[in-house]
Amino acid sequence: MKQALLIVDIQNDYFPGGKFELFGIEAAARNAQRLLQNFRERQAPIVHIQHIALQANAPFFLPDTQGSEIHASVAPSSDGVTIVKHFPNSFRETDLLQYLKSLEIEEVVICGAMSHMCIDATARAAVDLGFKCVVIEDACAARDLEYQGHIVKAVEVQTAFMAALAMMYAKVTSSDEFLMSSKSPVK
Repeated sequence: MKQALLIVDIQNDYFPGGKFELFGIEAAARNAQRLLQNFRERQAPIVHIQHIALQANAPFFLPDTQGSEIHASVAPSSDGVTIVKHFPNSFRETDLLQYLKSLEIEEVVICGAMSHMCIDATARAAVDLGFKCVVIEDACAARDLEYQGHIVKAVEVQTAFMAALAMMYAKVTSSDEFLMSSKSPVK
């Protein structure tokens, strides 16, 4: 089955010192880096997704800022493409679908941030568009959420969204499990 790796929004604003730090982003980025290396070794398609906020009052990922740049740990190179998006769903108003179809991709492997926004929206859209979907849970990150005065810890947010995706939308697995099952494991 022809796969492509989608690295979604692993951008500087999500890291310590950024404008919207996520819980566990450094560990998630290390695991995403391992996936990136694996796809590079296999010469399999790689797509970097970069969110650029267009709203005037956006708190992060502002155009032409260091915070909106893709983090160095998963920086694009000549062996992949970068698609800029402006919505949580990486397919919305982008060339992602057209690009994946041009390569006859059947399955997308998704990692990145935030689990409860762009990873969720992109995975669900991918399945709705006919792709098989794998989400690498430990290469994704979330943050604490507040709802009606209650704080939901990032670990619980992450667990809830991975559990929901695993029900019908994606095979949710760890980076170790994925890399052990791929043709060119990376340690």
